[in-house]
Amino acid sequence: MATIGLTTRDVARELARRYSTMTHEELDVLEGILVPMKFQKGEIILREGDICKDIYWVAKGLVRQFYYKNDKELTEYMAIEDNIVMSIESLFKEQPSTQQIVALEPTILFALPKKDLEHEAVRNVNIQMLYRKILEESLIISQVHADMLRFESAQERYAKLVKRSPQLVLRAPLVYIASYLQMTPETLSRVRTSALLGDRSDKD
Repeated sequence: MATIGLTTRDVARELARRYSTMTHEELDVLEGILVPMKFQKGEIILREGDICKDIYWVAKGLVRQFYYKNDKELTEYMAIEDNIVMSIESLFKEQPSTQQIVALEPTILFALPKKDLEHEAVRNVNIQMLYRKILEESLIISQVHADMLRFESAQERYAKLVKRSPQLVLRAPLVYIASYLQMTPETLSRVRTSALLGDRSDKD
């Protein structure tokens, strides 16, 4: 769906298609909430210590969400086109974020300000549904990732990511993919080589 020439109306339609059925009037309301934002590669979208006030829809580009532990950057999440990203704890507690979000490519986001979204959700059941579905999706993604790290081998983690988001695997730097999958770059390299050899063996 994502293209450079996206309008707020296009994004409103896509969000409605994905999360909640809406009338033309409801699309007007949703469109009025959306705020287009552009970021250059390397530009910070959300800084550690700032309060996250928006839910972001990635229309174009690639973003990385990460935090620091023992002076090391650990990747919490990465998102490409047609995906949501936010610092959910900061968003709901209205407290400074322990995480940062940065653009890894030139990126276009459409922000859904929490304050505006909640104001309209009180008055409109379909926007309330969209809000709830977005939050449900975010929580499910977090749970799936946590379970993957707890229960699956390095090979299984990588295979699942390739299946779920092949474009992300192609575009994101390997060091960040390794961090997201909680393995060293060397382990990821071995896993990738093994997977590639396995694919070739299957085709022979």
